[in-house]
Amino acid sequence: MTGVSREQALRGLRARLQAQGLPTAALDARLLLLAALDIDATELAVRAGVVLSEAEANRLAAFTKRRLASEPVARILGEREFWGLPFGLGADTLVPRPDSETVVETALALLPETQAAYRIADIGTGSGCLLVALLHERPAALGIGIDRSEGAVHRARQNAARNGVGSRSLFVVGEWGAALPGGFDLVVSNPPYIATAVVAGLAPEVRDYDPALALDGGIDGLDAYRAILADGHRLLGPDGVLVLEIGFDQEAALRAMAAASGFTLARFASDLAGQPRCIALKRT
Repeated sequence: MTGVSREQALRGLRARLQAQGLPTAALDARLLLLAALDIDATELAVRAGVVLSEAEANRLAAFTKRRLASEPVARILGEREFWGLPFGLGADTLVPRPDSETVVETALALLPETQAAYRIADIGTGSGCLLVALLHERPAALGIGIDRSEGAVHRARQNAARNGVGSRSLFVVGEWGAALPGGFDLVVSNPPYIATAVVAGLAPEVRDYDPALALDGGIDGLDAYRAILADGHRLLGPDGVLVLEIGFDQEAALRAMAAASGFTLARFASDLAGQPRCIALKRT
């Protein structure tokens, strides 16, 4: 790809991704080109005719090969924006999805005092995106994130520091909520909720690159919810709320499980596509 201009490289990469059938080919091509050349969109617009150096062409070729192998753009770039904040990624973390912002929106609506010293826990924190976003919006709050993966915990600490909430957060390795104290004002979780038999049929961007530990929710996809609900009364303070991300087909099951575990529905929310995405519970 040496000897071609930035504009030519962009058109060529877009065509290759479109031929692969990637629905976001135009956006993917643009993001990969900007990253490979280490420039911003303004630089590309005003200097589109600049010819790629050999090093730039080699980086772009490597990025292209990875994307054509179905590796998500966020993993190629090593980060993803969530709630308007940057989050570094690793092999042990999910790529934060816009759908998960529904959890943040729901939680903030239930904790409306912007300067209150809320105590927040994030179970299965992954990249830390939920907890970091919440602490960013509630500057007097304190939070703790827990994950079964040591690599995820390390990454979450980095992301908290990067986004200015490192001094108000703690991240630990542990199994669900067992290592946490009680009395939280808010507990959030985006746990693994894909049924084991379904994992193999997921899109390759998810199946081959997201950590299995963060996807596989057991035979019926509900194992994590059982563990969290079983410990929920201990974890929550008197007026505490539990906010869980759920799969699109799990609303009825979660409502029944919550009621059987002594919780009442505080709020239910769908994502931007209208799919059930989040359930908020309080102790009965």
